[in-house]
Amino acid sequence: MPDRKVDQTPEPAIVAVVRCDSYDLDTVREAVARGFALLGGIERFVSPGERILLKPNLLTGQPPERAVTTHPSVFRATAESLQKAGAELSYGDSPGFGRPTTAARKSGLSEVAEALSIPAADLSTGTLVSFPNGDLIKQFTIARGAHTANGIVSLPKMKTHGLMRITGAIKNQFGCIPGVLKAEFHARLPNADLFSRMLVDLNRLLQPRLFIMDGIVAMEGNGPQNGRPRPMNVLLFSTDPVALDATFCRLVGLNPTLVPTIAHGESTGLGSAAHIEWIGDPLEPLIAADFAVNRERRSTSAQPDRLSRIARRLIVPRPTVEKERCTRCGTCVSICPVTPKAITFASEDRSRPPVHNYARCIRCYCCQEMCPEGAIDITVPPLGRLIHR
Repeated sequence: MPDRKVDQTPEPAIVAVVRCDSYDLDTVREAVARGFALLGGIERFVSPGERILLKPNLLTGQPPERAVTTHPSVFRATAESLQKAGAELSYGDSPGFGRPTTAARKSGLSEVAEALSIPAADLSTGTLVSFPNGDLIKQFTIARGAHTANGIVSLPKMKTHGLMRITGAIKNQFGCIPGVLKAEFHARLPNADLFSRMLVDLNRLLQPRLFIMDGIVAMEGNGPQNGRPRPMNVLLFSTDPVALDATFCRLVGLNPTLVPTIAHGESTGLGSAAHIEWIGDPLEPLIAADFAVNRERRSTSAQPDRLSRIARRLIVPRPTVEKERCTRCGTCVSICPVTPKAITFASEDRSRPPVHNYARCIRCYCCQEMCPEGAIDITVPPLGRLIHR
């Protein structure tokens, strides 16, 4: 008898798509409950008495209407559901700049946490954790609040990002690295490809149990802090961060192969972008093909040779200070991870805006990401524009 063929098709990743048109708390509660039900019930993800870290996106202290951080209604509805299931919650993020308590207060999350008696996790001090299976990084310093939790429920925000194109499910775990160490990773891994491999390794180490993406109002354009709020009217639920970010891409008309975290995540087994089953509401009515996101193809290579340095200066997008909007606060100078700094004040009295030294700039875009005034944009040099066309 001939050998019987075995179906080698992998099981698809499941992403629950739940339409939600406002941040009205009862509306969001209903949407979150539906998302859990679509994935088989909240009991799949937590057991009574487990210590669960709720990990929102708290990039910096901004009010909810700016769409910079996870919205308080999504945070509250998720927290209430987990508490009803018996989880012992903590919450927090290690923001890119400033104190975690300030970011939580300005974003409205600390008020919700106090009302629900959820303590802030320690995400400022860390524990060195070995990860011999890492593709690139073999050990991480993990914030104590994440390291001591039994599990993580991640609440990413649907936003654009200068370096990574999007910031979503995979990148949200970067906030489990204590803030002072983030700059070291940007300096050590000076391009999107290497940085993405690190983020994928971090997710493989932490293994969050569930991802709930806040896309009710997303951010397009000059994200992740200074873009424009854009209603997308959706919450996305999945245990697979690669599939979730690929779904985000599909909703905004971005080819997921252009997002290096998705490519590396799929190649290392973190998740699937090619085999996804969407359940819940249909995707098509939610797609925004005119969503402002970087769709240009660009190299992520960073070979430290003379040719690549010249190419980086003449072709690769670079951060540019808009002098008329700059308040000379110095955030960009403080956050720059390289030594000597790639952006400095031209005079000691700060009478003029900071200027970039592009020969030193590693194109991590930290200055653009953290500028509180949106005075730094990412521009393409003339030769780069010609090549992209």
